[in-house]
Amino acid sequence: MKKLVNDPSDYVDEMLDGMLAAYPDRLRRLDGTKVLVRSDAPVDGKVGVVSGGGSGHEPTHAGYIGDGMLDGAAAGEVFTSPTANELNEMVQACDAGEGVLCVVKNYEGDVMNFDTAGEMAEMEDVEVAQVVVDDDVAVEDSLYTSGRRGVCGTILVHKAVGAKAAAGASLEEVQAVGEKVVENVGTMGVALTSCVTPEKGEPTFDLGEEELELGIGIHGEPGTERAEMMSADEVAEHLTEKVLEDLDIESGEEVVTIVNGMGGTPQSELFIVNRKVQEILDGKGVETWDAWVGDYMTSLDMMGCSVTVCRVDDELKDLLNADADTPALKR
Repeated sequence: MKKLVNDPSDYVDEMLDGMLAAYPDRLRRLDGTKVLVRSDAPVDGKVGVVSGGGSGHEPTHAGYIGDGMLDGAAAGEVFTSPTANELNEMVQACDAGEGVLCVVKNYEGDVMNFDTAGEMAEMEDVEVAQVVVDDDVAVEDSLYTSGRRGVCGTILVHKAVGAKAAAGASLEEVQAVGEKVVENVGTMGVALTSCVTPEKGEPTFDLGEEELELGIGIHGEPGTERAEMMSADEVAEHLTEKVLEDLDIESGEEVVTIVNGMGGTPQSELFIVNRKVQEILDGKGVETWDAWVGDYMTSLDMMGCSVTVCRVDDELKDLLNADADTPALKR
């Protein structure tokens, strides 16, 4: 498989170096780590907001560092959790004395290492809180999780908690907003192809030319079923209906939606899916307050998409619409 890489073992380091070269006034790298933070971190008078996880999901996580979103992001190797030591260094680097909220996707390695990092930071008198995101409605347990997986709904958590922190809220208030998003968001994805990791250089799973995988995870974990190829409308209907059923969204409610690319899907195809998603919502009397379409949380070069729906109230609308200035998302 053709890839724009040098030595695969340098993949993450060279990616981070490239990000720093693109945004030298916005980002800095903690020495000896794979952690990027805001160039002005820690920000006085503000709760720090951090996240992290395995690489390969770009622009997640470091693409969301900046005003109104994250103060820091730790990158593990591809599809591998960052170490507890590096997570601890990130937490301490982003603490201005108001505490730090860690946004954690629900994968066992991430949860364990963030837990350990939080304990290490608290030994240095840093107040730490967590929000664990588990928005994937497809499966209850998977290869790397106990319970649901954390996927693209995590971006809405980053946005809401980042805005709340930027407004000067307390650590407890920022955490509460994150938990509110988690309680009201659901996501389901589909893969048309496997992704190809730099180290392996070949597909991570086999999928026939006329097959797709419904309910796929962002690391290529098995979904709910393997089916014959479906049209864009059929895929959109399957994913959207599953998410709406899980959230019990009713007529008259307002939502924000994300049609997210998995890394190898043209944006034109994402808009075709979004067209059907909005048609379904309109037919059910559900009002779309905002619709996001693009690559927000990917799986390297996988072809496919996910559909995210999040119920919103006035507070969440204000936070999701608040100013943000990051490499991957501006408001």
